[in-house]
Amino acid sequence: MTSKVPAWLATRLAALVVAVGITGGGTYWASKTTDEAMRDQYVTAVAADTSTSLAVKLAMVMGRYYESSGEHYGRPYVDTNGKGRPLTVCNGVTGAGVVSGRYYSPADCYRLEKARYLRVEAFAQSRLIYWPTYDPFVQATFIDFIWNKGEGNFSASTMLRKANAGDLVGACRENPRWNRGTVNGVSTVLPGLVVRGEANGEMCADWRIDP
Repeated sequence: MTSKVPAWLATRLAALVVAVGITGGGTYWASKTTDEAMRDQYVTAVAADTSTSLAVKLAMVMGRYYESSGEHYGRPYVDTNGKGRPLTVCNGVTGAGVVSGRYYSPADCYRLEKARYLRVEAFAQSRLIYWPTYDPFVQATFIDFIWNKGEGNFSASTMLRKANAGDLVGACRENPRWNRGTVNGVSTVLPGLVVRGEANGEMCADWRIDP
């Protein structure tokens, strides 16, 4: 079966796992890891940061792909597909610290992103009762969901209910349902969210890292 995870993202997640010294599932990592991905400066920075868990590292690389197609935005922009059209910079960063007209270097972006990802991880840990038993890829997909959809949506979601009922596969399969954004005031299926939901659903249900 063809993977739903975009090749750009798959290679960098594989490179990250290799860079932090963890051997993944058999031939998958050997076939997906490329020299180009191993040289990715963002992956290298994430891998070297000892203050974050592997789940946060994976989620940050996922966010880099989903939120900015692998590129940092130097200056804030208005996210026309986001609720409330928020001022956004870097890999989907909004709110405190995002100032119109200011230039954000890669170091600025990383600092903003990491602080927020650590808060999201703590929130996920507080809501998911089986969190310690989850594989880092599972944890990363929950972190990415909250990063993208927000704490309120996650708290009220069928995804959370199923996960806490012990139905992890069912929770993972909720990801593709979250494929809509607001365009000109109308709820619309967005291709980028379709890709995100299908890829995260696959990673959550099927991707694992060997002990």
